Amino acid sequence: MQDKYISVSQLTRYIKFKIDNDENLRQVFLKGEISNFKAHTRGHYYFTLKDETSRINAVMFSSQVSKMKFLPEDGMKVLVTGRISVYEATGGYQIYVDEMIEDGIGNLYIQFEQLKKKLALEGLFDKEHKRPIPNIPSRIGIVTASTGAAIRDILSTIKRRWPFTETILFPSLVQGASAAPDIIRQINRAQEYDLDVLIVGRGGGSIEDMWCFNDEGVARSIYNSKIPVISAVGHEIDFTIADFVADLRAPTPTGAAEMAVPSKRDISELLNQITLRLHKSMKNELMIRRKKVDSLMKSYVLENPISLYQMKEQKFDTLFEKLQSTMRMIVKDERVILDKIYQSSSYQIEKILNYEVYRFEKNLNKLELLNPLLTIGRGYSITRKDEKVISSIKEIQPKDKLEVQLKDGFIFTEVIDTKKKRS
Repeated sequence: MQDKYISVSQLTRYIKFKIDNDENLRQVFLKGEISNFKAHTRGHYYFTLKDETSRINAVMFSSQVSKMKFLPEDGMKVLVTGRISVYEATGGYQIYVDEMIEDGIGNLYIQFEQLKKKLALEGLFDKEHKRPIPNIPSRIGIVTASTGAAIRDILSTIKRRWPFTETILFPSLVQGASAAPDIIRQINRAQEYDLDVLIVGRGGGSIEDMWCFNDEGVARSIYNSKIPVISAVGHEIDFTIADFVADLRAPTPTGAAEMAVPSKRDISELLNQITLRLHKSMKNELMIRRKKVDSLMKSYVLENPISLYQMKEQKFDTLFEKLQSTMRMIVKDERVILDKIYQSSSYQIEKILNYEVYRFEKNLNKLELLNPLLTIGRGYSITRKDEKVISSIKEIQPKDKLEVQLKDGFIFTEVIDTKKKRS
């Protein structure tokens, strides 16, 4: 009875066999959006490929991954080629991807958001970096195609609104693979001119047509421009990276021209308002000054000028008396100080003299104690040979002439013989 039952593994293996041998499933071409993307440490890619209603698991092994020229991520639309098979461990079918390429416009939006996020984090969109556009520019530079509606609209609008402004065209490609480098070159070239404003843009078109204005190099050249930049790309609903990094975004090329220059009517009204305010201000100032003159003319000083001199004279007398009093106080204080210094100095001098007298008498007593004449007075004598004091018998020889000094005179004698002291 149980022979008719098979295991789950047997069923899964059978389904896998059927799918693997289906010619239609050995190579399939799928398009969809990536989700749940995971790059394994061993180099394999695991993700889900989905559309509006369905999804399928996908695997791309490292041998195929090495041929990839971009890094997939969630939300990216791709075109994949592979085979359908069953993963027996889960019983689910999946596609084993051999090749993957990006799928057009959907990925352009992803690239746009990636670059926008990157530059925003770097601060290229911050308001503090935005420079004001001059109210009345003398010279405007324009980076756009030399032909087409954009340049015609810009020039005609500037001429109509403010024909006194000079314009310089820096012709550039605005579409295609070579457009971004050409725009960068013309923006850098414009830096060499004395410009007040630089308009960068083109007319409307598809996202692919305007893609050069989403180029990172173009964005950085606008950010690094020393000239304030107005971005004028496409229509009002179109937004590019250039719009975010520019100092001012215009909805259209015509709008950029309107933002760059004032209208003659606006300037005329502004001049009229300034003239009215100037007249009013001058009138008020004259009235204030007239009142001030009238007040001065009626002042007591002008009516009695001698009073001004009298007040100064009195003030001088007061100051002179104060000066004399101050000088007397200073002299008195200095005299007191000098007296104190004199008394202190006299005391110190007397103290020093007394000390020196004491030292002198002390040293004199010492000298008297050491005086050899006192020693002679006690019965001793001093013997000299050739005016040199003799202290030892070894210093004399027979027949030497000696001088002996006593208390009350000298004896001059000659040595007959010498004998050493007996031990």
